[in-house]
Amino acid sequence: MTDPIRQADSRCETGIDGLNEILGDGLPANCMYLVQGDPGSGKTTLALQFLLEGVRLGEKPLYITLSETKEELVTVARSHGWSLDSISLFELSAIDSLVRPEARTTVFHPSEVELTKVSEMLQSEIRRIQPARVVFDSLSEFRLMAETALRYRRQLINLKQELAKYNCTALLLDDRMDNSRIGGDPHVLSLTHGVIEMEQLSPDYGRSRRRLRVLKMRGMKFREGYHDYSIEKGGLRVFPRILASDHRADFAPQAVSSGNQEFDELLGGGLDRGTTTLIMGPAGTGKSTLAMQYAAQMAQRNESSVLFAFDEIRGIVLARATAVGLDVERHINTGLIDVQQVDPAELSPGEFGMRIREAVEGGCTLLIIDSLNGYLNAMPGEKYLVNQLHEMSAYLNQKGVVTILILAQYGLIGQAEAPLNLSYLADTVVSVRFFEAAGAVRRALSVIKKRSGGHEKTIREYQLVSDGGLRIGPPLKQFQGVLTGTPSFYGALEQVMERPDGAN
Repeated sequence: MTDPIRQADSRCETGIDGLNEILGDGLPANCMYLVQGDPGSGKTTLALQFLLEGVRLGEKPLYITLSETKEELVTVARSHGWSLDSISLFELSAIDSLVRPEARTTVFHPSEVELTKVSEMLQSEIRRIQPARVVFDSLSEFRLMAETALRYRRQLINLKQELAKYNCTALLLDDRMDNSRIGGDPHVLSLTHGVIEMEQLSPDYGRSRRRLRVLKMRGMKFREGYHDYSIEKGGLRVFPRILASDHRADFAPQAVSSGNQEFDELLGGGLDRGTTTLIMGPAGTGKSTLAMQYAAQMAQRNESSVLFAFDEIRGIVLARATAVGLDVERHINTGLIDVQQVDPAELSPGEFGMRIREAVEGGCTLLIIDSLNGYLNAMPGEKYLVNQLHEMSAYLNQKGVVTILILAQYGLIGQAEAPLNLSYLADTVVSVRFFEAAGAVRRALSVIKKRSGGHEKTIREYQLVSDGGLRIGPPLKQFQGVLTGTPSFYGALEQVMERPDGAN
């Protein structure tokens, strides 16, 4: 008999995007694993991907099914574009037909006769095929046949020993026993080398969301906690939770110009690479336009940007940029600016994190989230979005990306409040406000903080004009209370800017 612990260095690829990363390059080979989950969570799909990966690597796979028919498995495979011709299928769904009528008259309990016969058939099939990968679907049927815990555990041990003889890596599929923190059958949990738990969650609005976690994996390090995944055509796609400490890159910590001299002066030379900037203010103050100013300028230097639009459709984003003289559409056509419209009810935090990773790995140097309000509202049932946002920001900083987060505050004139205090996440905070002066509603711009260097501490009026984009005036030195929205004026009206045609 082969000792699984002795061969722990050998790994078995799962064939599932993201899962190998969580496991640290696959499952230890020649061991038995439990995959438990809710109905509809994708256990069968995961198992088929696992076996098809074995086919790709030239290994012999075996699928033992007690709960589904061959036709049902073929239907699942066909929906993903797979063929099961290279997989040996052993079907035991019609359990009653396996026990002869005369066996029911023996001194043994019928369930014991039934379980023994099924176990013998399974072991015989394993000896005949000698597979490298085995899937057993499912333990629920096996448990019902056993009726008692003693018989059930004894047969599981026999099965484990038989699999070990032929160096099999086996997945045992099972329904989740309960909703407890460490739910599952204790007999199986103790006998298996590792446990993967799968869940399907149903929010009040939007599509179902799925997540998995590795509960146990003997003798190896793995990424703990929950990880989102989706079932797509082609199988499961797992989105490993971002850990900033796993992603570091060397980059030159330099300031990036916005292309507007006055804005750069306010920012103390521009935004620094590897920092996060929060632009906050009421709706309509031009937060998105300030961010697009940076995207257009970086595109002029042949640097790529990605904008995730939660609140507006892609066409409106382009129209607004064009209205203030930013030639964003040309840069989109060349691929230097990518505007991705996010459907709020269709995205999980893990999938959004994967989109960000793909953008950065694709060469993105500026990333804009417009807005955090849309991001938070898109996933109202998620408890730890702020923690995930913090980890994502740290990841982007370590990769040298200029990150701009946009946050809309409540209220237009007067005191404005944010839905959450997220300023601690940002290295730089830019505040934009409406204020009333000289019979007109105007905009004020100021930099509240900048961790990575000095910045101008004045408050300036600014305008968005069609022929020049961003236009910033001199410091508003003779106003007091500008950031409240209702300032007091005690100087000359030359302080405020003229309003050219097309200004807003």
